[in-house]
Amino acid sequence: MPNERTADELKHARAVCEMFSGIAAKYDFLNHFLSVNVDKRWRRLVSQKLKDVLVNENALVLDVACGTGDLSLELQKSGNAKVFGTDFCRPMLEIASDKNKKNATSIPYVEADGMNLSFADASFDAVTIAFGLRNFSNWQHGLVELHRILKTDGKLVILEFSTPIVPGFRQLFQFYFSHVLPRIGGAVSGSRGAYEYLPDSVSKFPDQKNLAEMMTNVGFSNVEYKNLTGGIAAIHTGTRN
Repeated sequence: MPNERTADELKHARAVCEMFSGIAAKYDFLNHFLSVNVDKRWRRLVSQKLKDVLVNENALVLDVACGTGDLSLELQKSGNAKVFGTDFCRPMLEIASDKNKKNATSIPYVEADGMNLSFADASFDAVTIAFGLRNFSNWQHGLVELHRILKTDGKLVILEFSTPIVPGFRQLFQFYFSHVLPRIGGAVSGSRGAYEYLPDSVSKFPDQKNLAEMMTNVGFSNVEYKNLTGGIAAIHTGTRN
């Protein structure tokens, strides 16, 4: 049974959906520009974590909060598994669908809320979520839902912004993230609020160790994480027993 959601959680979900709808057209450009294209490398590392699953043509992989489909495409290109994408923001999914035409892929995209998915229990061999868990109104309940749809021995891979671990670099990055990025993102997208939300949401999100502990507490085993680019982001992996 899905977790009951509070009025505040539903309000948060609507606000996040509206925000991403408003910046969808500029989302890819700003992602690549503001990260100096390092986000593309991070997605390749996610697919490498799942190489044993992706080579299996009978495997089913779900990319949750897929946005404009960049990770879904990377997963599909990296093997023979059947990849699906889901997101609750229709303008983002429309862009993702357009990429199917450009890349000669046929990834099915389903409009759905990552915290209340319509898939049956134990449906997927692997589930990914890149820069999406942070936006959930309840991170623990979101992890429970991702755990639910995984098959036994299925793997979850989370790519998310995290806490830089190099002291001098940490302060420099936080200045960029909190002061420079919102100005550039706001000027290009027309929504400074969306790019002020980004550093604010990251500051509230659990750091590497706390997210790993949260994954363990909801039932994942073999939980590990790998810092990327000095801890700006991290990849967490876990297995459903």
